[in-house]
Amino acid sequence: MRIAIGGMAIESSQFCPHRSTYDDFRVTRGADLLGRYAWTRPGGFGTDVEWVPLVHAVALPGGPVERDTYDRLKSELVTRIREAGPLDGLVFDIHGAMSVTGLDDAEADLAEAVRDALGPDALISAAMDLHGNVSRRFADRLDLLTAHRLAPHEDAWETRERAARTLVGRLVSGKGRPYRAWVQVPVLLPGEKTSTRLEPAKSLYGRLAAVEALDGIVDAAVWVGYAWADEERCRAAVVVTGDDPGLALAQARSLAQEYWDARRDFVFVGPTGDADTCIARAVASPARPFLVSDSGDNPTAGGAGDLAYMLGRLLAHEDLASGRVTALHPGITDPAAVAACFEAGVGTRVTLKVGGHISAGTGPHAEPYGLTGTVTALRDPAAPAPGAPRGNPAYDGGGRSAAVTCGGVTVVLTERRTPFHTRADFGPLDPTAYDIVVVKIGYLEPELYEMAADWLLALTPGGVDQDLLRLGHRRVARPLYPFDDAGFEDTDLTPVLL
Repeated sequence: MRIAIGGMAIESSQFCPHRSTYDDFRVTRGADLLGRYAWTRPGGFGTDVEWVPLVHAVALPGGPVERDTYDRLKSELVTRIREAGPLDGLVFDIHGAMSVTGLDDAEADLAEAVRDALGPDALISAAMDLHGNVSRRFADRLDLLTAHRLAPHEDAWETRERAARTLVGRLVSGKGRPYRAWVQVPVLLPGEKTSTRLEPAKSLYGRLAAVEALDGIVDAAVWVGYAWADEERCRAAVVVTGDDPGLALAQARSLAQEYWDARRDFVFVGPTGDADTCIARAVASPARPFLVSDSGDNPTAGGAGDLAYMLGRLLAHEDLASGRVTALHPGITDPAAVAACFEAGVGTRVTLKVGGHISAGTGPHAEPYGLTGTVTALRDPAAPAPGAPRGNPAYDGGGRSAAVTCGGVTVVLTERRTPFHTRADFGPLDPTAYDIVVVKIGYLEPELYEMAADWLLALTPGGVDQDLLRLGHRRVARPLYPFDDAGFEDTDLTPVLL
């Protein structure tokens, strides 16, 4: 059997002024592409499979993808499919929340092009993030599709392997294309309200393995949807795949109804407050280190990562400004400020206009912050941090970075949009040495979660604002919860059999 691997993965906030270009993507081909997956190596499953690498592009979440970048990557993927010769299947490694400038339902457009290139007989198995959107137009072009079952996504590589194993199993058995029971649920929630650490998502997603184990069922998946895009497809979805169409329909209906019935029960994954409230509570708490999420500017959800709003609020607190309490705040994207710090050198006092370069003009929260402080650290990583996750350009160190200290607050400035999820991401700075750590993130990734003596989710402004009603969605299909709490009398959760 000849099974190809390829795809394009990014999460794109349409409320973020950033635009994702070709340079934002890590593009892999050939042996490097096969090397992303443990199961393509000797000793992996599918010993009778020839794995055919096409092209895969992945980027840190951000703003919509520029159309010429999308067209370039799409064209290469389609061309490589046509040049690969006869293929029995494709592992379609995508995210599901890609937005492209001037294009609706980008994943559907990509899936249509891939299907046309592959032909009608090859099977396509998509591995997706549960924060993707699944329109009927998209699902129609696929044969198998599955999504993560954990948020945070500790099972991301397991999901990709499940998609590949299922595809191989279908081809080996000769069973071919299964039925897919597809239904959307008129609910659109931010990921920070749907963590599988908490109910009701914990139980809902906990059901999926048992549904999949039923005789006649191949896979069961639930998508939360991506809340920071503004398209008709943006909403929760359920797909149950199987050879027993009646059972697939019944299980999809049951999962969709459970999601709908629980819509008001979803809560934020941690205690919340506005920026000043969270800072005040962190300062007053004896728990150290106390972590605060600057959730509205989270670059791993699609935020610009350049807002200095939280920096201003930190230094507005007397205990932090005076140094009686210490705080570490990584990482504001500002290449000009980083360059100025490198020119000045460690130990030098600098005056900078920090942040707001990408987000300029989007509101008062996006104004640059006038910072005077001392350069306390410089970092110029030549290689990805030790232990960095595979296949994510966000973990290539973000280029150069500089730490500047003012009073008790140390801010980390970065050349590129950079998440701080692991201890290694902080480089020479020890986050546990500070009283408070304010990170541009939503729910805490595992290492941060373990590090935190306590934490709060600050509901800050930005391109991935957790308060969806502040963003101004105009194109989502209505009624849609929580934008509406009425008008659902005719809601039909009957799945469609594809």
